[in-house]
Amino acid sequence: MTHDDGLDSLVRHRIRALRVAQGWSLDDLARRANLSQSSLSRIENGQRRLALDQLVTLARALDTSLDQLVESDTEDVVSNPMIDGTHGSRRWSIRADPGMSVVRRRLTDPPPENAATLRAHPGREWFVVLSGAAILLLGDRRIRVEADQAAEFPTMLPHAVGTAGGPCDLLGFFDREARRGHRDDQA
Repeated sequence: MTHDDGLDSLVRHRIRALRVAQGWSLDDLARRANLSQSSLSRIENGQRRLALDQLVTLARALDTSLDQLVESDTEDVVSNPMIDGTHGSRRWSIRADPGMSVVRRRLTDPPPENAATLRAHPGREWFVVLSGAAILLLGDRRIRVEADQAAEFPTMLPHAVGTAGGPCDLLGFFDREARRGHRDDQA
């Protein structure tokens, strides 16, 4: 990278911002990255060329990835949901982790009465109740989840979610395996 490159400048500012956010001095980060304080200062100030091996070392020392350190694409910061009108759900993919999806769903039915209808599948789920109250059936447990409360659970336990009396709005996060397990339920 040349030091007049826009990405180069972004990375230099990001290194400094991450260091400051950690409350570290130049010396603190230099020690963690096995660099001299003067070398780190020149890197941050654009007086020294950024080398790939130093970026890898600095990313590790800052507890981030090289991808995150040099990421510059900010064009698509807003995304629109895929809408499943049949099931009343909206799904957003998370760009940083394509295996994760966010689903907003309005529930109007209580959970099933018959425990034999509970489903289990690989993955993990997390949901927060936006309004109303939900009932999470998890194995042989019946758990009430109120508005502003969240639940996280392994989906290998037989489970189902329904309302606790009236309509309930949920925002759920599903990993790839959990999303596959709900293909019939959610888009």
